[in-house]
Amino acid sequence: MFLLKTWRSTAFGVYGYLNFTKSAYLDHAKKFKPEEMEIQIAGKNCIVTGANSGIGYATAEGLARRGATVYLVCRNKERGEAAISEIQTKTGNQNVHLEICDLSSVADIKSFASRFSKKNMPVHVLVNNAGLLEQKRITTSEGFELNFAVNVLGTYAMTELMIPLLEKASPDARVITVSSGGMYTSPLTKDLQFSGSNFDGVEQYARNKRVQVALTEKWAEMYKDKGVGFYSMHPGWAETPGVAKSLPSFNEKLSGKLRTREEGADTIVWLALQPKEKLVSGAFYFDRAEAPKHLPLAATGRSHTLINSLVEDLHSMASPFH
Repeated sequence: MFLLKTWRSTAFGVYGYLNFTKSAYLDHAKKFKPEEMEIQIAGKNCIVTGANSGIGYATAEGLARRGATVYLVCRNKERGEAAISEIQTKTGNQNVHLEICDLSSVADIKSFASRFSKKNMPVHVLVNNAGLLEQKRITTSEGFELNFAVNVLGTYAMTELMIPLLEKASPDARVITVSSGGMYTSPLTKDLQFSGSNFDGVEQYARNKRVQVALTEKWAEMYKDKGVGFYSMHPGWAETPGVAKSLPSFNEKLSGKLRTREEGADTIVWLALQPKEKLVSGAFYFDRAEAPKHLPLAATGRSHTLINSLVEDLHSMASPFH
């Protein structure tokens, strides 16, 4: 087990250094087709979670720039309002709105979903971007480990509750979940809340991000007849307030080599704009192309068979909160 873990982190380090940095982005960008980003999506409603800074902010701005009506879902009212007025000023698009919701709380997500559903409008794009890497074990008021509560349970609850509004935008609706290259180091595990005594925030984050990729596959299968496409992606190694706070030494070590938040958000915006027949529901994307979900010899592939029982667990965890 120790050797396998060492191999995974070494393989990830090398693969990441070759693919996830700013210079790799600039290299991959040589193959990009600029016209694919010139698509306008006026009249489309987009929800972006965790959108007041970093990649979420850059995503919201990118969608607003292309004419979408964008709803930023943020926990902090002041920061959310500041982000909105900045995006409106930069893009000239006034159809940018703030929704307050704490994504670590299932009860709060449910109350947001019921408020939002009253608008009775189609949701064309849901971007599950809100994420957290907390190094210490913290338990939420609902009794869940905090990383898991935001990254997995929050993403699960938000997506499931938005399905009826996404169906209204069928066949064009899509859900884009922002994972992380860190998931390459972890197989899927039943131990969603990291029950071990020596809690490791970085490992828990990687596990959470692996669940998102497997969940995306599962959703694609569950809702294939509903006209909703599901895509996971990862942004590469980008310079964001979240990375600076959670991984200060990584941030410092790769200073000058990290992507901008706009480069990190590029594939999210791209996924929101492309005609659905060009995309593969359930797939994992990176730098505007389908990417592998597993590294060679990392023995993470077979673990995805656990997803059915994990979905049952998530469902029962999310159910009691009103």
